[in-house]
Amino acid sequence: MDQPTNPLYDRYASRAMAKIFSPQNRYRQWRRIWITLAECQRELGMPFSEEQIAQLRGVADTIDFARVAEIEAATRHDVVAHLRHFAELAGDAGGILHAGATSAFITDNTDVLLQAEAIDLLLGQLAAVLEALSRFAERTATIPCLAYTHFQPAQLTTVGKRAALWLQDFLIDYQELQRFRKDLRCRGAKGTTGTQASYLTLFQGDHDKVRRLDAMVAQRLGFSASFPVTGQTYTRKQDSRVLSLLAGIGESSHKFGTDLRLLQGVGELSEPFDDKQVGSSAMAYKRNPVRAERMCGLSRRLFSDAANGPMNTATQWLERSLDDSSNRRLVLSDAFMTADAVLNLAAHIAGDIRVKEGTIRARVERELPFMATETFLMEAVLRGGDRQELHERIREYSLAAQEAVEIGEVNPLIDSIVADSAFRLSRQEILALINPQSFTGRSAQQVAELIQEQVRPALEGRTATSVEAPRI
Repeated sequence: MDQPTNPLYDRYASRAMAKIFSPQNRYRQWRRIWITLAECQRELGMPFSEEQIAQLRGVADTIDFARVAEIEAATRHDVVAHLRHFAELAGDAGGILHAGATSAFITDNTDVLLQAEAIDLLLGQLAAVLEALSRFAERTATIPCLAYTHFQPAQLTTVGKRAALWLQDFLIDYQELQRFRKDLRCRGAKGTTGTQASYLTLFQGDHDKVRRLDAMVAQRLGFSASFPVTGQTYTRKQDSRVLSLLAGIGESSHKFGTDLRLLQGVGELSEPFDDKQVGSSAMAYKRNPVRAERMCGLSRRLFSDAANGPMNTATQWLERSLDDSSNRRLVLSDAFMTADAVLNLAAHIAGDIRVKEGTIRARVERELPFMATETFLMEAVLRGGDRQELHERIREYSLAAQEAVEIGEVNPLIDSIVADSAFRLSRQEILALINPQSFTGRSAQQVAELIQEQVRPALEGRTATSVEAPRI
């Protein structure tokens, strides 16, 4: 334990996402791309034999990382080091590798392949969040609770209706990421500066074969198309877009986590709490919202990662510079792993939110008489009362009641109105007027409509990723 560690890999990201960005997976993709290029070139007439292709395939999964490090120490070039090691293993077949290609052909196409894998995993995790929040929203759709603006009581909503706000945000993330995945493009086979000159030489000036090569490589790597034109790299605007989408996941998760932390603070909801979980080393009674806090903290990391996208795009001088290279090595993988950790927490929390109905009911009963004063006023007017006089009385009673509530006393507003003969309202009549359900509008219907008309159709055919319990 005398070596530095990275909490993102060691504590937060799922094993599935960490595996996608592992060296083993990355460099296997490099070899897959080299073989794909050679296969397509052979089919288009290059003098490569099937035996040579078979030799490449036979050693594709054999990587001696110590040997690669030795070559890289001498060449100071990672792609060259892996290329030479692959060629060593492949024997005479090594000579057909990388024909017409540049390093960016390997690294850029690999980056998009890894992003595609990672996006597919995130879509499954978003589906898990949507399913968990849908179940929670349906279960709590009719439970009246205080709505807040400015974190001050403001009429009523329902627990499920509030959850529908979180649900809708995550649905937007899911739909936007799904659209981006369909549009995702690879770099393809474009040559050193994107002109395809090297491939045109290899195919003796046959433009059609060069175009077919580019299309074949893209299709076999799993993409509908490559970018029509590139410099040495594909446009970094695609990276900027995906980082923005990952930051959007952070926005939704932070909002969800912040709301939950506020509601846990006032005792209405709480995140899961394990049987042997310790809230504080000093205060044994505490049940801190540590999962939601972690989700918010990691979400803020996504916001800062996203700022690198526009900067990398803007600093690609002419056909390219290396301003982006070291930055992208850190930011792209870390942003995906951070989004993975955030969504895993969101799904875990959403699957077991605790509802404190007694506390919610008490807060509603304390505040609802204030919210119902206009209803009381109108009923009294209908019974022959003077609207202006009654308004002044209700104002005075309300201010006095607020003072009582602020010092912890029971809200006396209803008693004051019942005792005032000018209102001509009995206690039974007033209680009938302040049934909490009648103040929640279409909250329950909105929950049902969102889930039935938006969420379920969006998730059709998508399997939710199994939620991993947070490792620590």
